[in-house]
Amino acid sequence: MTDLIRQFLTSQDSTWGLVAPAFALTFLLYFGPYLLLARSRRRNLRLAYVVLFSLFFAYKASGILMLLLPLSALTSWLLAEAIRRCEGWRRKLVLVIALLVEFAPLLYYKYADFALLTLNHLLATNFQPLDLLLPVGISFYTFQAVSYTVDVYRRRFTLRSTLLEYSFYLTFFPLLMAGPITRAEVLIPQLREEPKASPYTGLYLVLLGVLKKVVVADYVAQFTNWIFTSPTDYSGFEGLMGIMGFTLQIYCDFSGYSDIAIGTAAIMGYELRENFRFPYQSLNLTDFWRRWHIALSTWFRDYLYIPLGGNRHGRLRMYLGCFVTMLAAGLWHGASWQFVLWGALHGIGLVVHKALKPLLDYVPNTLWVRFLSWLLTFCYVAFAWVFFRSPDLDTALTLLRHIAGNFSWDYLVPFVYARTAWTVIALLGFALHALRQRHADALRAAFVRSHWLVKLLLTLLTLQLAINISQQGVAPFIYAQF
Repeated sequence: MTDLIRQFLTSQDSTWGLVAPAFALTFLLYFGPYLLLARSRRRNLRLAYVVLFSLFFAYKASGILMLLLPLSALTSWLLAEAIRRCEGWRRKLVLVIALLVEFAPLLYYKYADFALLTLNHLLATNFQPLDLLLPVGISFYTFQAVSYTVDVYRRRFTLRSTLLEYSFYLTFFPLLMAGPITRAEVLIPQLREEPKASPYTGLYLVLLGVLKKVVVADYVAQFTNWIFTSPTDYSGFEGLMGIMGFTLQIYCDFSGYSDIAIGTAAIMGYELRENFRFPYQSLNLTDFWRRWHIALSTWFRDYLYIPLGGNRHGRLRMYLGCFVTMLAAGLWHGASWQFVLWGALHGIGLVVHKALKPLLDYVPNTLWVRFLSWLLTFCYVAFAWVFFRSPDLDTALTLLRHIAGNFSWDYLVPFVYARTAWTVIALLGFALHALRQRHADALRAAFVRSHWLVKLLLTLLTLQLAINISQQGVAPFIYAQF
């Protein structure tokens, strides 16, 4: 038994994450002492306990690379404190140094190979890729560190945090693997208060996230993966279903993680902001990016789009800033021209919508107009996902050509007959996404008010569904690779 515990504590686990059975058991063991500390007045001890568990969480996911996390926390905090003490040109100089230091690990681990391969292609050089492993969550905690530094520089965040509070903010384990990116103004002030746990709201979000991730996303992904691996082995209709499947999969996968992360934080007594607001209900791309990955879209708005000029310097400057911002958002998702193309498609779509908006304002707001607006937006988003998901450009173009040249509705009935469970789960996934916000809030409130026995039965039912669906294991979260 001692050897097993030692091996668990010292070994890296490729399946580690918020839905891994090993994490669930570890969290239960961690949560007991946390409750005792939360009810005591030893605030610093409670914060230190969470930081240590977060570092252990990072170690299980990244191994020795987790050392980047405490190192980043220390250097970012010291540089932010230096910014507080400086004025004039020295303040700007320290800001530049801080941003270079904070971005350096991300640029090295995530983009070094991409830069070398691009140089090889453009200049006919022969640089060897470094084949670096990407530390888990580096994109997310880097962006949190940058937002803190810039907010301190702008004097937007004036609360003077201690190193322990900042370490909690940067390493908080529910946010570590795939966000949502959280601002200092949201989390750090809560650390100075007694945690106000919302256990039933948190449990509801965790169960909802498990249903989205394990029951919907992972099951739908089984067929979707076949389509994007060998698109010509299937009919054009099946190819289209694969695109629809990934459109649902990536939403349920990522919003499921966000629900679990926000729910876990709520159980511990910390309130985080929502990261998705039914994005596939959007009537245009501008609205889509107000609903999809809200933490990232607002980060790019506040720290890139607005500094580039925003909408304050004419329409051409606004269009350019919008396009550049989406290119950067695409590149943030991965070191590949596929992601750059995906970002460019969204950038073009946003520019076109903003350019046409003066004319669109004159179009009557009828039911048919809203339906056509939704259909156009949804189809464009799904089309862009093809380039996001495909392993390379050739596969994406092959899939699209195959659908255009070999599509027939004659495959509908045989497809439903052969993949009945997949069809039912996909339809249920899209149908549930069609809920209005007030309906979703009512469901959450009903769960919170329900008898404890109802909560227990729903929890057991969710776990049983997850176990039945995930007999081959839970797939890693898609955004954990970013």
